[in-house]
Amino acid sequence: MTINCRGTLIDLSTPKVMGILNLTPDSFYDGGKYSGEQAILGQVEKMLNDGVTFIDIGAYSSRPGANHVPEAEELKRLLPILQSILKNFPDALISIDTFRSKVASESLQLGAAIINDISAANLDVEMLNVIAQHQVPYIMMHLKGTPQSMQKRVVYDDLLKDLLFFFSEKINNATSKKINDIIIDPGFGFAKTTAQNYILLNHLDLFQTFKVPILIGLSRKSMVYKILRSTPKEALNGTTALHTIALLKGANILRVHDVKEAHECIKLINELKANGL
Repeated sequence: MTINCRGTLIDLSTPKVMGILNLTPDSFYDGGKYSGEQAILGQVEKMLNDGVTFIDIGAYSSRPGANHVPEAEELKRLLPILQSILKNFPDALISIDTFRSKVASESLQLGAAIINDISAANLDVEMLNVIAQHQVPYIMMHLKGTPQSMQKRVVYDDLLKDLLFFFSEKINNATSKKINDIIIDPGFGFAKTTAQNYILLNHLDLFQTFKVPILIGLSRKSMVYKILRSTPKEALNGTTALHTIALLKGANILRVHDVKEAHECIKLINELKANGL
């Protein structure tokens, strides 16, 4: 199971880590933490040293109830930092966390390698055309509504069947455009209650039927810290526990705030599987 990133084939049969780099002031865990260029470059270097394969840059917070960010502001936050990262770390594989086709297009022209779309093209119908034109890996996440409305849209006829139908339709749409490298993300915390998040995690192996890589994004989210009655800052241990379960159920990419710990988790699971799991 491989994806082509800027001419390099990445084998996802061994799980990989995607590090989160938020350029927003209001992200739920690290908003505003990396606000200067040197701080950002330092964090990129740390993630690369800790074993990251991909770095996911976002300039539009998608936390529940986040403020809407105009497209011009998203581009203003994102493009100079993307240029700086690729200038200093030219081999870095950068994913762009955006649902806007214009942001995706301009980022890909600068050298980004992957597009991570929380809406699976629901919020911008031109997104698939941009992905097809550039022939880059495309992460499609399940979301109902928008970041501003999603927590009011948590009612499903059947959670698992609804998500399986959603991805069947979205994968078909992408392949009809001759998009080859598709990654699916069930969207933990997006239009889902805490209980629904755990149902998804418990049945994550069902999504292997699509025979495409599965990305998991649950790092320090409320599904962890609410159960533990703690905070995002205190949720690393719980995150690692759930990453272990996700890997055992078929996750191929862990999207995380804490690269070193996720990389160690993958190494231990690989050793377990190599010895007869």
